[in-house]
Amino acid sequence: MLQIAATEQEKEKSRREAEKQNYLSEHCPPLHIPGSMSEVQELCKQLHAKIDAAEEEKYDMEVRVQKTSKELEDMNQKLFDLRGKFKRPPLRRVRMSADAMLKALLGSKHKVCMDLRANLKQVKKEDTEKERDLRDVGDWRKNIEEKSGMEGRKKMFESES
Repeated sequence: MLQIAATEQEKEKSRREAEKQNYLSEHCPPLHIPGSMSEVQELCKQLHAKIDAAEEEKYDMEVRVQKTSKELEDMNQKLFDLRGKFKRPPLRRVRMSADAMLKALLGSKHKVCMDLRANLKQVKKEDTEKERDLRDVGDWRKNIEEKSGMEGRKKMFESES
């Protein structure tokens, strides 16, 4: 089995070498080095032009890759935002009157004044007897001051009997 595997490896290696030679013969013509100095200079100029073209193409490709990667990052951020997995800031309570709220929502269209308290009924409070008694009694401190001392105690005993 080892001999069969070794022969298969040799065949694969020779096949790859043949493919490599075919590719190089098709895409890279053999280099003819000229004999005179002017021909060598012309060959160098051609090679430099090809190198410049390859460098320009490489630079353009890098810029295009950077641009597409930036677009991908932006799209991913938008997708992340649309999914709603970002932290929402806490909302603040805003005190605003009904008129101010309607003006903010409707803009200059809002002209009607909305006074909510204007339409409420007026309720008059009637004095009850308990409230009158409490009002007549007054402040409890006054009662304590009047009853303090001997005269106050006499009044307490006199009022009880």
